Amino acid sequence: VQLQASGGGLVQAGGSLRLSCAVSGRTFSSYNMGWFRAPPGKEREFVARFRWSGDSPYYSDSVKGRFTISRDIAKNTVYLQMNSLKPEDTAVYYCAADSTTRSDYLPRSERLYDYWGQGTQVTVSS
Repeated sequence: VQLQASGGGLVQAGGSLRLSCAVSGRTFSSYNMGWFRAPPGKEREFVARFRWSGDSPYYSDSVKGRFTISRDIAKNTVYLQMNSLKPEDTAVYYCAADSTTRSDYLPRSERLYDYWGQGTQVTVSS
């Protein structure tokens, strides 16, 4: 399974971006999918998780109400729509896949995601 993240870039505060994560090698409809980010000089942190069943998307408090995670099974792609971006959203964003769905109960735990993309840079200017 390979994950390819794209869609990052430079945007002004208040703007929007949509990140994409293309999954190849296997259909991902039975996987939980997550987005994480690594702000400059900080550890990687959880952003959002989409369950394989399509229900109960889960977000970190810092992005709730501004970001939306979704998927297109036909395109084998997961998206992260980011609105009302803030300078503190600046980070390298990573998509990840959990093939065992253990992240149903611990969505924030990186170790439960067994496949990772390479990251895409998002920079929000003030």
